Order: sequence, then C-alpha cells, then structure tokens
Amino acid sequence: MDRQFKTDTVNALIELLNEHYVFPETAASLERELTQRLIDHEYEETSNHSAFAELITTHLYNVSKDKHLRMTYKVEKAHADNAPSERNAQPGPFLPMAEQDNYGFTKVERLPGNIGLLEFHIFLPPEHAGETVASAMTFLANTSCLIIDLRSNFGGSPHMVAFLSSYLLDPSPTHLNSLYWRKNDETQQFWSLPYVPGKRYGGTKPLYILTSGKTFSAAEEFAYNLQTMKRAVIVGERTGGGAHPGKVHRINKEFEVFIPDGRAINPITKGNWEGVGVCPDIEVPQDQAFEVAYAKLLQSEMDRLSSHPLPDGYERVMDELKIAMHKNSLPTRS
Repeated sequence: MDRQFKTDTVNALIELLNEHYVFPETAASLERELTQRLIDHEYEETSNHSAFAELITTHLYNVSKDKHLRMTYKVEKAHADNAPSERNAQPGPFLPMAEQDNYGFTKVERLPGNIGLLEFHIFLPPEHAGETVASAMTFLANTSCLIIDLRSNFGGSPHMVAFLSSYLLDPSPTHLNSLYWRKNDETQQFWSLPYVPGKRYGGTKPLYILTSGKTFSAAEEFAYNLQTMKRAVIVGERTGGGAHPGKVHRINKEFEVFIPDGRAINPITKGNWEGVGVCPDIEVPQDQAFEVAYAKLLQSEMDRLSSHPLPDGYERVMDELKIAMHKNSLPTRS
C-alpha cells in the first residue's frame, strides 16, 4: 500500500461515515480525527493490510466507543458474498451453510428435574429459522424451568429476537424494543406476537439466560429486553456492549467497513446497552454460569414442590431433583 492508496481509503471511509453513521455529530468528530492522523503521517509506516484495518478500527473506537464500528481487510470478489446487514440479517448465500448448522441451534434438552436447556449461536430471521425455533420450543414447553445459553451467541436479526421472545411471554403483545434509523429519521417498534406456531412456553415459569463477554448485539437485546421487564434472570458475565445495528459498506477493492446506522431504544429504560453491556443479575465466570443457574433452579423447584402436597405425576420428577441435587452437593428436604 502506498501513501496515496491509504489516503484515498481513509477519505472514502470518511464519506461513508458522514453519510451513514447513526450519530452525524460523531461522524464529524471521526472525520477530524482521521484527517489529523493523515496530516501527521501516522499511517505511512503501516504496510500490512490487516494491521492497517485494525489500526483504523482502533482510532474509530477511540472516538465513537462503538464496538460495531469496524474496518476489515477483505478483498472484493467478482461476485462478493457480502455478510448480511444486522438490520435484516438475511442469510442470502449463507443459507445452505446455515441449514447445515441447524440455523445455529446446537442443543435442546430436558435436564433431570424437568428443567429445559436451549443453546444457539445466532439469531437468524424467522422466515429461515422459525420452524427450528417452533420445534425447539414445543419440545421444551412442558419443562418447569428453562435455561437459554447465549454465551457464544453473536447476534443477528431483531425480528428473531421478537419471535423467540413471544414464546416466553403471555399472548398479549408486549413492546420489546425500538430501533431508530438515521435514514429517513424513522423509529421501528418490535412487539411480541399474539400467536406463535407450536406451543407457547408462557410468561411465568422461571427463565435463566446465560451470558459471556462474547454475547453480542441481538443476543444482548434479547437478554436486556427480558431482564428489564423482569422476565429473566441473567447469569454469567457482562456482555459485549453492541447496541447499534447497521450493515457492511465496501470502501474499495481491499477494505470494507461495518457502519451502524441505527440505535436501540428500550421502552422501559429509554436507553440501551451500548458500550456497557448487559449486567448479569448473578455475575460469575462464564464457564461457571450453567452450573450456577442449574443449581439455583434445582433448589427453587425442590422448594416449590416441597411446600405443598406433591402434584399427581411428579413423583419421578421429585426423585430426579433429589438425585441431581445430590450430584450438585445441594441440600434436600426429606
């Protein structure tokens, strides 16, 4: 890379930021920052493409504190398979791979004690992953409690956030989140659905969500929404802190940039988790999150079932609870 190429790249990036970045005043600050660094010849010693992209991304973050805003080295192909925007999160050419990966869903399980477990790694749109969600939630519908593992979930579609959340709430529509988009100066609301295919889990049974520092974007929205409405208990680590959706823009044949063009607005807090992440209700290292959540649910189920005459058909569940609690070194009632 020669000096002129790097200068042209930065100037093209500045144009894209001024046109698309959700906060125009921040885009102006980014322009001043990058222009001054060009004047100071800070990029002349960087000849490696990946290192150049990482350096620019660092400078973007220093001003914006936006974890979504990032430049990457990716050579343009004749028919580029661009990544989906986070606004629509359409798999496009990734659909065959998504199908083989079961749309990111890796685990659906009934644990001893009649506690459900759901683990998945991406929020793909309902028009693609909806049947998988419906099947998973129908399988889990008769469990007494539920653990949703988002520790390796990096986000995706806000429409899937609303779709899955609908299974975990009562049928009456609930305002979950809004997204403000700079383009057209519009605000888009997301509500839970009055009808879902399969069986609804409901809005009262205990729900724990596991998080880590890798939990990001739409996965954070899912946890944040349910936490603010006191529907879920978050267990694990503070999440990554990315609340600004956007899409990828091509800078030139060598570089592209993900530019957030929207921001989340929670109807309860009127804010979001950008830069700070979702704070767990029970903060533990992510590799201990499942054990902590499972132990707490075992204990709460034991307390619930021991507080009054055992419902018909629950004898086996009580035996499961006692065995599981013994394995987890938890006290049980006689």
